[in-house]
Amino acid sequence: MDLRTILDRFARGAISFEEAQKQIAISAIEHVEDIAKLDVGREPRKGLPEIILAERKEYADTVKIAVASAKRSGRVVVSRIKKRDLKRLVSALQKKGLKVETGRNSTTILVIDKPAQKNRGTVGVVAAGTSDIGVAEEARLVAEAMGCKAITSYDVGIAGMHRLFPALKDMLSKKVGAIVVVAGMEGALASVVASMVDVPVVGVPTSVGYGFGSEGVAALASMLQSCTLGLAVVNIDNGVGAGAFAASIAKRVNASYERL
Repeated sequence: MDLRTILDRFARGAISFEEAQKQIAISAIEHVEDIAKLDVGREPRKGLPEIILAERKEYADTVKIAVASAKRSGRVVVSRIKKRDLKRLVSALQKKGLKVETGRNSTTILVIDKPAQKNRGTVGVVAAGTSDIGVAEEARLVAEAMGCKAITSYDVGIAGMHRLFPALKDMLSKKVGAIVVVAGMEGALASVVASMVDVPVVGVPTSVGYGFGSEGVAALASMLQSCTLGLAVVNIDNGVGAGAFAASIAKRVNASYERL
């Protein structure tokens, strides 16, 4: 039983206080055939879904963990799936009755058994170039897994600055609580966006670039050295972390609006 089921049954008098306490203790950690220990209390504790980093996992183990997580918590994000495993993993999960959304230009997926409670906030996601879309989609999927609406605008980098302004105007008009900016090369887009908006900006440097600044080093250094206030920076290619951070902010903002 998940936490909501336990509390619901206790509230209806279907189980005693002692039984509810026992079930909560049992459900705190769930084992998946001794492969993994799921943090089943993460969502009620932190508002975050289970997130599986599949990059170095065996295919069969990834399937088992993803199914167990989705069935237990309602949804799970599986990130950095090996390209050769992506199609068959999606097919295997769909055969288990799960809905799967695949990120554009990405090997990260959102697996859904029960959808998240919607309208918990709005997050903007901006990508400088088409090479940055995969990381931006990680951020989008995580934000949506947390119940936020994601407004995206891709290929709006500073090489054609005019492309950025309509995107920001749209996001601000829809009251985004935070904006994720994904950029490689010199990573300047994050500073530009942060200088123009009155909401928190999360910069994600990507490993897009060459020469001295290759593998995202220049973009990371540029974002960290930004003279624009209101910009926080995550690690190179960390779309998952950026999406979680931005959605956490947006949910707080949305809750404040609802109390007004």
